[in-house]
Amino acid sequence: MSTPQPPDAVRHPTADELRAEALAWARKPRRYGSWYVTEHMVRTMRAYGWTIVVGALGQPILYLLGLGLGLAALIQGQIDVGGQTVPYLVFVAPALLATAAVGVASEEFTYPVMSGFKWRRYFYGFNASPLSSAQIVDGVVLGASARMFVGVAAYYLFIWLFGAVPEPATGWLSVLVGLIAGVSFGAPLMAFAASLEEDKGQFALVQRFVFVPMFLFSGTFYPLSTLPWFLQPIGWVSPLWHATEVGRMLTYGPFDPLAALGHLAYLLVLAAGGYLAARRIFERRLAA
Repeated sequence: MSTPQPPDAVRHPTADELRAEALAWARKPRRYGSWYVTEHMVRTMRAYGWTIVVGALGQPILYLLGLGLGLAALIQGQIDVGGQTVPYLVFVAPALLATAAVGVASEEFTYPVMSGFKWRRYFYGFNASPLSSAQIVDGVVLGASARMFVGVAAYYLFIWLFGAVPEPATGWLSVLVGLIAGVSFGAPLMAFAASLEEDKGQFALVQRFVFVPMFLFSGTFYPLSTLPWFLQPIGWVSPLWHATEVGRMLTYGPFDPLAALGHLAYLLVLAAGGYLAARRIFERRLAA
């Protein structure tokens, strides 16, 4: 005959009950894990939030006044592109918009990635939870894309206010093209950053010998065809040039569907290749 237990006795759950409870608690992070990482990445941006605001608002004004209106005052006549003539400000504005996204990508896909693996190591904390390495990569991309969208949207607002968007009905789509350009440049850069064990100035070299030449030789301030033949390939492989060409089609035309499709396909291939490489590197490092 069993001994009766006192009414206030504590009942300990069985191992099966604990396992079921753990699985139940893990379902939500598994389902929304990418957004949790995105939230973390966006929240960490508050540490330098004032630079984001100043960059998103001040940079377009400085560029448009200095390079667009100031330089345009020294350039007589209009720019002839493919048999079409447009004011210099209209010509350069889509390139500046795409550059804003690529510039943000060069920041958000480098040091924050190194911080997650090396300095603050929060990627390992994420990976110790029900979140997968793929969700961590997704969250990094989405967090950076959120900042890129703010910068590119601000740029579009200013070029529209400055009268540099003759075709606003399609010109607003240049915001999405700029976002794609940022990811196409940032995803391979994220894979590179994730592969580094130590910061020995590699990111500074990327800025000086990748971003700056791409900015100068991608048809940003003048048609790519005016460059010497040996410099033109820099533009051909640059995501900035492909995004700029589509942006110009959207903001002032004419729109060539086949050419636009080719430019966008190149950007998407870069983005997909960099994303897949980053997933493999994240998975390898977080499993070590």
